Amino acid sequence: MSFMTLVSMTPLGEGESVSKHVAKVVDIVDESGLPYVITPMGTIIESKTWDEVMSVLKRGFEKIQEECSRISIAIKIDYREGKAGRIKAKIESLERKLGKELHKID
Repeated sequence: MSFMTLVSMTPLGEGESVSKHVAKVVDIVDESGLPYVITPMGTIIESKTWDEVMSVLKRGFEKIQEECSRISIAIKIDYREGKAGRIKAKIESLERKLGKELHKID
């Protein structure tokens, strides 16, 4: 089974750039050992269980909560039984169907 989770945690009232806060959450995601991809609009995390990803998100929230009194969190979760490694497989499937490699950010 696999959980693909797209999450965006945005501190509010912290000015235009919030990357110093987001970096702390990304560090927690990185240290978790779970596969992930950072995008300009959020981070995609793949996990085997609900508790695994929720634990990482909770730790990330608690970290930025130390400095921020208001945080907007958007979460989208795609659960699929019997599948793993989807963080790469979904892109590879599209590339096969299109017959070409898709643009990736370097």
